[in-house]
Amino acid sequence: MLHLEHSCLFFRSWLALTVGVLLDLKLSACSSLSGSRPNILLLMADDLGIGDVGCYGNNTIRTPNIDGLAADGLMLTQHIAAASVCTPSRAAFLTGRYPLRSGMVSSNGYRVLQWTGVSGGLPPNETTFAKILKDKGYATGLIGKWHLGLNCESSNDYCHHPLSHGFDHFYGMPFSMMGDCEPWEMSEKRAGLEHKLNVCSHVMALAAFTLAVGKLTRLIAGSWTLVICSAIVALLFFTTSYFVGALIVHADCFLMRNQSITEQPMCLQRTMALMLKEVSSFVQRNKQGPFLLFVSFLHVHTPLITTENFRGRSPHGLYGDNIEEMDWMVGQILDTLDTEGLTNSTLVYFTSDHGGSLEAQFGNNQYGGWNGIYKGGKGMGGWEGGIRVPGILRWPGVLPAGRVIHEPTSLMDVFPTVVQLGGGQVPHDRVIDGRDLLPLLLGTAQHSGHEFLMHYCESFLHAARWQQWNRGAVWKVHYVTPMFHPDGAGACYGSGVCPCSGDKVAHHDPPLLFDLSRDPSEAHALTPDTESSFHQVVERITKAVEDHRRTLSPVPLQLDMPNNIWKPWLQPCCGRFPLCWCDREADP
Repeated sequence: MLHLEHSCLFFRSWLALTVGVLLDLKLSACSSLSGSRPNILLLMADDLGIGDVGCYGNNTIRTPNIDGLAADGLMLTQHIAAASVCTPSRAAFLTGRYPLRSGMVSSNGYRVLQWTGVSGGLPPNETTFAKILKDKGYATGLIGKWHLGLNCESSNDYCHHPLSHGFDHFYGMPFSMMGDCEPWEMSEKRAGLEHKLNVCSHVMALAAFTLAVGKLTRLIAGSWTLVICSAIVALLFFTTSYFVGALIVHADCFLMRNQSITEQPMCLQRTMALMLKEVSSFVQRNKQGPFLLFVSFLHVHTPLITTENFRGRSPHGLYGDNIEEMDWMVGQILDTLDTEGLTNSTLVYFTSDHGGSLEAQFGNNQYGGWNGIYKGGKGMGGWEGGIRVPGILRWPGVLPAGRVIHEPTSLMDVFPTVVQLGGGQVPHDRVIDGRDLLPLLLGTAQHSGHEFLMHYCESFLHAARWQQWNRGAVWKVHYVTPMFHPDGAGACYGSGVCPCSGDKVAHHDPPLLFDLSRDPSEAHALTPDTESSFHQVVERITKAVEDHRRTLSPVPLQLDMPNNIWKPWLQPCCGRFPLCWCDREADP
C-alpha cells in the first residue's frame, strides 16, 4: 500500500510538471508567433443579448463579422457577467473583482451611475488591467463608453476618469448612451423628472394661490413675501420641467478626448464614424506595439442610433438594424488590423456587458435584445438571460479555430488573462475573483478555474452556481428572484428593470435549484423528490456562499446616495456653466 501511495504521488507530480512544461512551451510559442507580447483588442457591446448573434443561434439578424471571428477563434457558451447592468458589470470586467468589493453597487435601487456630474465612480485605489499593462510598456486606449464616473470634488479633478485608471488615451462618452440623448418615444430619466417637476410646480402654484386668496380675504396675516416666493418657485419648477430634456442632453450626452470635451452635446449621426476613425488612428500610432485597446461600443443601447445605410435592413426593426451596423463596425476594426499586418499578433475578444433588455419596448416595437433560450434579461441578477453573454476569442496560430468551450467562465477572467499575457503580475494585496483563461483556451486544462460563481443584484446575493467537476454537472440555486408582471410574463414590463429587493421580489427557502447542464433554460426547478442529491447540493453551495462572504470587506457604496446625485459643481462643461456647448469635431 505504501508503495502504491508513493507511485500515485510520483505520477501526480510528473503529470503536474508535464502540464506546466507544455503550458510554458505553448506560451513561449505564443510570444514567438507575435514577435513579442501580443496586442490585445477588447470589443464590448452594450446591452447585446446572447441570442442576437448568428454564431449563438440567431438566423435572422446578420452578424457575419462576429460570426467570422468565432469561426477563426473559439466560443465560450457559459460566459457570465458579474452583474446584469452596465456600471457594476464594467467595473468587474476592468478589475477582475465582484463589484461589491470595489463598492460599485448600490443598496437602494440606483443600479448604475445616474449622471455624469456625480461623485461616485470606480475608486482610485482599484487596479485595472490597463494600469498594470501600462506599467509593463503597453500603449493603452479606451474608445467608446466609460460609465464609471468622472470627478470627485470639482469639475476637473478627473479622479474616476479613464486616464486615472491606466488608459493613455480616451475618446468617447464619459457617461452612457441612453434614450434621452435623442428625442424619441422611450425615456430613461426625462419623463420621470418632468413628472416630478410638474407635480412640484402644481403644489407650489396651489400654495401660492391659497396664500394669495388668504391674503385677499384677510384670513392670513403677514406680508406678501411668502406668496411671491411660492409663485417664483412654482415658475422655476415649471420652467425647468420644460427644458429638462435639453439639460439632460447637454449634461450627459457629450464626447471627450482625454480630458477635453470635443462635442457637447453629441451629433449622434456622426459618432460611429468618429469612433472608427479614432480606432484606426490609435492602431496606426501604436502598431509597433504592444498595445491594449478597449473598444466599448455605444451600440446596441437605446436610442439605437443607426445611420441611414443600415436603417430598414433587418426584419427586427431598429434594434436589428443597430446590431447589423455594430457588426459592420467590428468588421471595419478587424480590417484595420489586417491592413496594418497585426492580425496574427493580436488577441481579439468580443463580448457584451450583460444580457439584452426585455422591458425596452414601446407599443408593438421591441427595442431590446433577445437572450435565446435563457430566462430573464438585463437587470435580473440571477436568471441566465441577464448575465450569460457572448464570449469570443481569436488569436491566429495560437488559439484553436472553431473550438467551443462549455465551461463556466466570467468577464472577470479577462483581467488575469490579459495581465499574464502582457507580462504583468496579478495583485496579491486584494482578492481577485477572475481566473486565468489561458489553460482552458489552450486545452491544457479540462475545467475552468471557477468551481463557484456568485450572482449579485445590487449588493444582494440572488443566486450562485456550482460546477461539480466529478459529476459533470453545473448546479444553480436562486435565493431571490424578481416577480414578473403582468402575471405569466417573462420580465417586469412597465418598469425599466426588475428590482433587486423590496416587496416585488420573492425569497426562496429552500432555494430554487436547477441543473444547468440538463436545463439551461431554468424551466424546471428541482425538488428533493425529483433530485436525490437536492439537500447535499444546496448545503455545499450554502457553505461556498458563507466562505465567499468571509472574504468581503465593507467599503463605501459608490452608487448609493449621496454619491449618485447630480452635483452642479461636478458637471463637465465646455463653456461657462450652464451654457455648455461646443463642437470641436466639426470640419473647418
